[in-house]
Amino acid sequence: MSDLPALAPATKHNHARCVRDALDTAEAVCARRGARLTALRRHVLELIWRSHKAIKAYEILDQLAGEIGAARPPTVYRALEFLMAHGLVHRVDSLNAFVGCADASHRHDAQFFICDACGTVREIDDVTIGRAVSRGAERLGFEVERRMIELHGRCGSCQ
Repeated sequence: MSDLPALAPATKHNHARCVRDALDTAEAVCARRGARLTALRRHVLELIWRSHKAIKAYEILDQLAGEIGAARPPTVYRALEFLMAHGLVHRVDSLNAFVGCADASHRHDAQFFICDACGTVREIDDVTIGRAVSRGAERLGFEVERRMIELHGRCGSCQ
C-alpha cells in the first residue's frame, strides 16, 4: 500500500520537488524498459504534474500551444498513450482527464480520491482492495480487464 501523506497545506508541500521526482522516476522507468521518453512526452508529463488535479487532453494541447507553438491532438494523444502504457500517468475516467502516477516505479492497481470542490486527485495503491476485487470477480466468474476505482467527495481542506 502506498504511504502517501494527506495533502499538506500549500506552504508545506514542495511541489517543485514533487514534479522533479516524478520526472526523474519517469526517466528511470523508461531507461529500465528501453523506452524513449522524448522531449515532448516529458513535457506532457510535466504539464500533467503541474498540479495535483486531473487535466484534460485539450487543456494539455492548449498549454503546449502556448509554450511551444502549434501542437495537434494526435501528438498529445500519442504522448498520453505512451505515458499510460508505461504507468507514468493514469486516466481518470469519471473526469475524462489524466493525473500523474504517484508511484510509477512499479505496475499497480490504483484507487483515486477526487475532491469535487477543489479538483485535487489523490492516488493510493491499497492491495487489500485489489484482493477483494479479485475475490469478488472469482466468485462471479468474472474476468476483470481493467481496474479503476474512483471515489468522489471532499478533501480535508475543502470539508
